[in-house]
Amino acid sequence: MSPITRPRAGRILGGIAAVGVGALLLAGCSGGGSDPSTTEASGADFPIDCDAAAPASYTPEYASTSEGPGTDLTYKIGTALPVTGNLAFLGPPEISATDYAASEVNAAAKGITIDLIQGDSGDTDNKAYETEIPRLLGEGATAIVGAASSGTSLQFIDQVIAANAIQFSPANTSAAFTGYKDNGLYWRTAPSDVLQGEVLGNLVAADGNETLGMIVLNDAYGTGLACFTKAAFEAAGGEVVATSLYNTGDTNFSAQVEDVLASNPDSIALITFEEVKTIIPELIGADFPADKLYFVDGNLANFGEDFEAGTLAGAKGTYPAVDPDTITTFRDNLQAYWTGKGNAALEDYTYAPESFDAVILLALAALEAGSTAGPDVAAHLQQVSGGTGDGTKCTTFAECADIIIAGGVADYDGVSGPITFDEVGDPTEASIGIFQYGDDNNYEFLNVG
Repeated sequence: MSPITRPRAGRILGGIAAVGVGALLLAGCSGGGSDPSTTEASGADFPIDCDAAAPASYTPEYASTSEGPGTDLTYKIGTALPVTGNLAFLGPPEISATDYAASEVNAAAKGITIDLIQGDSGDTDNKAYETEIPRLLGEGATAIVGAASSGTSLQFIDQVIAANAIQFSPANTSAAFTGYKDNGLYWRTAPSDVLQGEVLGNLVAADGNETLGMIVLNDAYGTGLACFTKAAFEAAGGEVVATSLYNTGDTNFSAQVEDVLASNPDSIALITFEEVKTIIPELIGADFPADKLYFVDGNLANFGEDFEAGTLAGAKGTYPAVDPDTITTFRDNLQAYWTGKGNAALEDYTYAPESFDAVILLALAALEAGSTAGPDVAAHLQQVSGGTGDGTKCTTFAECADIIIAGGVADYDGVSGPITFDEVGDPTEASIGIFQYGDDNNYEFLNVG
């Protein structure tokens, strides 16, 4: 792989791009590169206001009125994950992982029991969240894990905050949440798309592409990721020559495909959700080469027999992930747990580690707080993640709980990575996996080390 021009410290090793997210968001530029967190459109034809996509500045205040550790807590946690909608393919790994995490907490018997109430987020088209969020809050949930879609989360975040409950997403990546005025109640285990855009833009450039077209979902996730990708690609010497938007609920994408192909780009980034299944045949049918297509976390899925063998061979994609070889045991245990309950076997594990860690962190913060009230738990989440820098490393709920019960400070390093929250609830340590499709239309971790 040819060297990558990068405006910041960060590297791609073994298919994983690892970087401190806080440094990426806050550090100044070096070597003349543009800052993807404050990018401006370089051409009049770029249809996105990238200034609006940049993270806002906001620091919440935290206060806890309780004292821990807890000894007999019941924590009602709801989930608003995609059972239906354009991210439904992410539902099984996320839902199974939250269920598995709750079972681990309950089996440990360390003074806290999780009462998990599963719910459907849907998407901004079917709006399942409009009935599900009131139901979850009405049943007493003081934390809600979800949604997967940033745009969907933004539809109900204010409702959750107003109820003094925590919203904790395992998959929201929009930079909009970094500066959202959330009273300290919004948290996530997935890194901001400032990082994924940096990695994706540089990956496209490193593959020798000089021009890039993009088909983009017109929501907080899609437009933000497009801006950060554009900034990184152009900082590496490339040019974004076409960007075409579509809206949730659209079913015909011929106009977008035609618009982008008309500019004859070397490469195309598909910043979409499940709509990509409709877009792919049109691009391939127009003889656009599969190995010049780039996917993202919203659509990087195993397509198996959805298309003729070899359709996607060589296409690449990115999503927040650790090296799959490092979480083999977790995957095996999750699969055994989930199928042991009579569920269909999991086909992929996208955002399963982040979903598992979300529940574990909530449980540890509640245990330390001695309370399941939203503001009390929020006041302890940064500390149990290691964000205060003075804890003892631990990697399981039981191990961390024992530290807390003994009067110490636990620093949970999760399945998804060290996490280490900053003061606004973003992980400051994260990695982006780089994957490639084979002849079977399924993706595998790309070892480029």
